[in-house]
Amino acid sequence: MSRPLYQVKAEFFKTLGHPARIRVLELLSEREHSVAEMLADIGIEAANLSQHLAVLRRAGLVTTRKEGSNAHYSLTSPHVAELLAVARLILTGVISGQMELLEDLRTPAGQAQSPRRHG
Repeated sequence: MSRPLYQVKAEFFKTLGHPARIRVLELLSEREHSVAEMLADIGIEAANLSQHLAVLRRAGLVTTRKEGSNAHYSLTSPHVAELLAVARLILTGVISGQMELLEDLRTPAGQAQSPRRHG
């Protein structure tokens, strides 16, 4: 018996549920990176990065190639970069809405906009 699609999607999004993994995917959206390059940018220990890369590899989001003793990672699909871009757009809209609400809250009650006339 196969799992429902919504369950598979939930597991997929759980895979994305760590800031280090998101940062790895953002870096790989730009170009292929070696582990050493990512370590310098992400600022976590090598063993920790290795664990996150393994999670992303098992999920099928990244692929690796060896060049001597160096491992280079890249995205398996440009759709991963598109997903990150769409998430950014969604967050921009959400935060913009929150900023508008914050401005409304900061406006003293006596200075609220004049009521609109219905007519």
